[in-house]
Amino acid sequence: MKEGQKLWTRDELILAINLYCKLPFGRLHRHNPEIINLASLIGRTPSSVAYKLVNFASLDPSLKTRGIKGASNASKLDAEIWNEFYNNWDELPYESEKLLAKIEHTSVEKLNNISDDELLKQGKTREQLVRTRVNQSFFRTSVLASYNNTCCITGIQQKELLIAGHIKPWSLDEKNRLNPRNGITINALHDKAFESGLITITQDYKIKVSSILLKQTKSKAIEEYFIKYNNQDIILPSRFLPDVEFLKYHNEKFQP
Repeated sequence: MKEGQKLWTRDELILAINLYCKLPFGRLHRHNPEIINLASLIGRTPSSVAYKLVNFASLDPSLKTRGIKGASNASKLDAEIWNEFYNNWDELPYESEKLLAKIEHTSVEKLNNISDDELLKQGKTREQLVRTRVNQSFFRTSVLASYNNTCCITGIQQKELLIAGHIKPWSLDEKNRLNPRNGITINALHDKAFESGLITITQDYKIKVSSILLKQTKSKAIEEYFIKYNNQDIILPSRFLPDVEFLKYHNEKFQP
């Protein structure tokens, strides 16, 4: 560490990972307003924060799989906090949002645009509802950022039409509900087909369309929206590549 530099704290690193998850990979630079804002909040330079985010990229296993390297100066503490976050998707995202709300001098509800009208006024049930909404928002933001706000099947980039879909359903795997590698960015129509097992994504990241749809060759709509995508590669995310174990699970639910 250079003279005059201060060590990063655990809370600062958790806030940095929070931002790393939310930003498209191509926006991890010092001119990004969100990086400038975090830098101001924690008393660091935008360059320092941007470099820390790139350090995290060097620890991201899905980037390593694709041969993409981040900065090579990740510290031991960087690795420890990264692993703590990466292995605790059911806990750390919410903790990071609470930390961010605290440093922003606001509530986690306001930070995530959750109105009181949507929640019960008090009690544990309210806390559970807030946590669920915050977690859902974090998952959507991180998955869409990974795919650069692009549907992995069609390339649609209109955010209002995009869904952060789970590969293995929310209800079946509590530990990986918020794991971005259990998510894909997909448009609403294909998300419904994915949920129904009419399409799947193979373990080598190709689109597979059910014979139920492939037989409907006289339907121009089915041809246009489904058949033409059969055996095509998905648009891969810049990070958080879908985990093959989740894809394997979905392949088994697919209607061939």
